[in-house]
Amino acid sequence: MSRRPDPTELSPPAAVQRYLRRRKPDSTEQSIHGWEYRLKLFVEWCESVGITEVGQLEGYDLDEYYEIRSADIAPATLEGEMWTLQMFLEFLEDIEAVNDGLSEKVRIPNLDPEDRSNDTKLATEDAQALLAYYRDDPEAYGTRAHAYLELAWYTGARQGGLRALDLRDVELGENPYVEFLQRPNTGTPLKNKRAGERPVGLTHETADVLQEYIAEHRYDVHDEEGRQPLLASAQGRPTPNTIRVWSYLATQPCLHGPCPHGKARETCLWTEYSHSSKCPSSRSPHQIRTGTVTWLLNQGWPPEDVAERVNASVSTIEQHYDKADPERRRQRLRDRMEDRRRPLLNDLEIEP
Repeated sequence: MSRRPDPTELSPPAAVQRYLRRRKPDSTEQSIHGWEYRLKLFVEWCESVGITEVGQLEGYDLDEYYEIRSADIAPATLEGEMWTLQMFLEFLEDIEAVNDGLSEKVRIPNLDPEDRSNDTKLATEDAQALLAYYRDDPEAYGTRAHAYLELAWYTGARQGGLRALDLRDVELGENPYVEFLQRPNTGTPLKNKRAGERPVGLTHETADVLQEYIAEHRYDVHDEEGRQPLLASAQGRPTPNTIRVWSYLATQPCLHGPCPHGKARETCLWTEYSHSSKCPSSRSPHQIRTGTVTWLLNQGWPPEDVAERVNASVSTIEQHYDKADPERRRQRLRDRMEDRRRPLLNDLEIEP
């Protein structure tokens, strides 16, 4: 009879893979990849110090790992890594692979909300300049880069949502919109699953751009699941990394004006596909999303409406995405007070 496996003898790599299998049914692929990367760093550290079985882990080891990581990464990144490590150790406690209470010994930095958010965004004036360039230049109008930027800016959607759009999800008639749908079985889950499904209205200008893109510039291809991606590469549906590269290339300021870094576009390596992320002024999909949320709020949109449009909670919008300068934010709050709360003050009057 074979010996029953002792969970304390699990190697760190095997334990991580077991944990990820446990989380896979109720998590997105993007989340799984994120946890896998963070825990890979922990596994590598375990191997470097001679920890070959998870049962060997003690509180001192967790504190030592914290000290090493905190010297190399930003506090917000450290917080995410330590939360992931704590969840992993809670799983190991559940299967009795480590001592009870070990997860509680993981140090998690206590951050101010400002420390958790990245202030980098596509500024409104930069977005407007880029869109004006694409719309006014006959050679740039309706290209994939133009279609991508119009969609990213006006929907405020996540990278995964933009990648998930099919041709059938676009309505460009009298009331144009795109519809984000959860299709996990064919490779495009939304971050919030069914709760992430929603139609998002488009301006007629953006609808015209998409019509031009579909008619003249979109690759007529299907992905491996037989679906027709809206934002298509020559091979089919782009990978998440490809979407990021498209974003960097589409937002370079030298497209519409002089380079703010003193370079010539004709000779600059940052304009090349493999180096586009190195341009300090180009922007990722997340930074476009942040810029859009800030712009909508500055336009007077109620946070609840912005949150519904971009599929996020109001608290997330206010903490992570609202990047207006302090005076602009204070003025916006004063305007909301006058518009929405001033009438309510009449109910507080005491009758003589």
